[in-house]
Amino acid sequence: MDGVVEDIAAVAVRLAEGAGLREVLPDADDPAVWIALDAEARHSAWLDGSWLPAWERTEQGRTLNDDLHRGEELTDGRLALALCHRDGRIRERALGRAAGRPDLLPLVVLRCADWAEPVRETARRLLAELLDADAAVRLLPLILRIGRRGRGDFVADLAAGLLRGAAPGTLAPLYTHTHRTVRRWAYRLAVEAGHLSPAELARAAARDTDMVVQSLCADATLAAVAEGGADDDVLETLLGARGAHARAAGVTALRRAGRSERAVEFLGDRAGVVRACARYVVRQGGGDPLAWYRERCSAAGDLAPGVVSGLAECGERADADLLRALTSHPVAAVRTRAVAGLRALDVTDVERMRELLDDPAPGVVREAALALVPSARSLDDQWLMARLGPERPRAERVAAFRLLSAHDGVVRLRAAFALIDDPDERLRHWARQAVQRWRPTADVPRGSAEVGELLDRARPLFSEYVLIRRKWEVGLRG
Repeated sequence: MDGVVEDIAAVAVRLAEGAGLREVLPDADDPAVWIALDAEARHSAWLDGSWLPAWERTEQGRTLNDDLHRGEELTDGRLALALCHRDGRIRERALGRAAGRPDLLPLVVLRCADWAEPVRETARRLLAELLDADAAVRLLPLILRIGRRGRGDFVADLAAGLLRGAAPGTLAPLYTHTHRTVRRWAYRLAVEAGHLSPAELARAAARDTDMVVQSLCADATLAAVAEGGADDDVLETLLGARGAHARAAGVTALRRAGRSERAVEFLGDRAGVVRACARYVVRQGGGDPLAWYRERCSAAGDLAPGVVSGLAECGERADADLLRALTSHPVAAVRTRAVAGLRALDVTDVERMRELLDDPAPGVVREAALALVPSARSLDDQWLMARLGPERPRAERVAAFRLLSAHDGVVRLRAAFALIDDPDERLRHWARQAVQRWRPTADVPRGSAEVGELLDRARPLFSEYVLIRRKWEVGLRG
C-alpha cells in the first residue's frame, strides 16, 4: 500500500487514461488508498498558466466533465476521478452513475461526509440503497475512518444498524481483523447484540492481543456467567489466558461457581490485578491470603516473584524483615520484587539499598535507586560520581545519575556535565536536558567560578540570552 499511496499521482493519471481500478489499486481494501486518491484527485499544481491536478492535464482527463455531462460510458477508473473532483457539481453528477458499480462503493462512503450538502445528501441516499451487511463488513475499516470526520456519523450509524440486525456469523471476519480499531468495534457490537456465547467471549478474551478487546470480552463473559452460571470450558479458558484482565475475570468467576479454593493458585500470579482478585475470592471463601504469603516467603525452596509482590500488597510494615531477607535471594526477579515491596511498605534500609546498587540484575539496581531517592542527599556525591564512568554497567550509571539529580545545585550540574557527551544516546539526552533545566539553588555560592566554567562549556545548549540569564542568577557576568 505504501508504494501506491506514495505514487498516487501516477495512479490518478492512469485512471484518467482508462486503466481499471483493480489494476492500479491492488490494495483497495485499505482505507488509506481511497483517502489518498480522494485527496490527490483535487491536488493542483501550477503549470502552463493554470492550476490543475496532473490527471486533468491528460487528454481524457480534460474531456471527463464533458463525457460525464453527455452521458457517455465511463470506466470505473474515470468515474472514480469524477467522484473525487474538486467541483461539487461534478461529484454529484458522478454519484448518479455509481449505482451498480460495487468497486466504487468506497468513494460513495467518502462522499457521505462531503462538505457540499447536495453531494452529501445524494451520496447518503445512494449508500442507504446499496449498502448491505456483507458490504458493510468489507468496508468497515473505511467506514470507521470516515465516521471520525465531521459529518461522518451517518455512515457509522448506517453500518451499525445493518450489522446489529445481521446474522451472528456476519461479523466473524471482523473479529480477527488486523486493525484493532475494527476488532474493538466489532466486539462491542457483538456484545451489545448478544451475538457471542460466554464460551466464545472467553476465547476472544484469551486470544486477542489488544487489551481493550480483552477487557471488553472478559467483562461480558463475567456478566454472562453471573446470569447463567459458569461451565468448565469458560472458566478454564479465562484462567489460562495470557492477558491479565482475562485471567482476573476467570478468578472472579470462581466465586460465583463455588470454587473459591481454586483462587489460591493465583495468589502469586505475575499480574497485580489477578493477585488482587484472587485475594478477594480467597477472603470471601474464608481464607487468609496474608498468612499464605507469609508462609511462602519464609519457606525455603522455589518462590514465584508474584508471591513476593503479593506480600507487599497486603502486608504490614512488620513483614519488612521477610522482604529484606529476600533481597539476597538467588533469583533476580525475586530480589527485584523484594526491593520494590520494601519501598511499597515505606521501609528503606539505606545501607542495604546502597549495597544493592552493585547488584548484577538491572531490575534490582533500578528499584534500589528508586528506594534511595528520598535519602539521596545523604549519599556521598563523589562515590556516586565515580559510578557514572562508561566502564560501569548501564543500570548502575542510570541509578547514580538519578540519585545525583536529587541533589541540590552544583552537584546536580556536575553530574549532568559528566554525561553531556556520553556515547549512550538516552543518557546523553537526559543529561543535556538536565543542564538546560538547571537553576541555582540556595546552596550554590554566589559568583561560583566552577558554575561559570560549566555553563560556558554548555554554551551550545543555550541561546545567548538564556546563558547570560543563568550566569546572572548565580551572580556572574555573561
